[in-house]
Amino acid sequence: MPEMRFNIRWPDGSVESCYSPSLVIKKYLVPGTSYRLAEFLERCRTALTIGNDRVRARYGKPCLRAMKQRARIEDAARAFVDHPHPEVNIISFEE
Repeated sequence: MPEMRFNIRWPDGSVESCYSPSLVIKKYLVPGTSYRLAEFLERCRTALTIGNDRVRARYGKPCLRAMKQRARIEDAARAFVDHPHPEVNIISFEE
């Protein structure tokens, strides 16, 4: 499976490199686009779950890295729940 990384900027300006087990993330996030926090989380949940399902179908086991990345994103997002206008910017993809 072609895995990749996607780089994001959190509402506080910090940058994080995130993992996707599949190129499906490209269907859900667009570099140069900012998403409201809730929308960003939903898009990541969906894309990382699809990627996980593709790994499971191909290799017979789930992609633990994808599920850990999803949990990491959700944990980090909690810090911005009370932010007045929380947006996450998609910086770039790395294939």
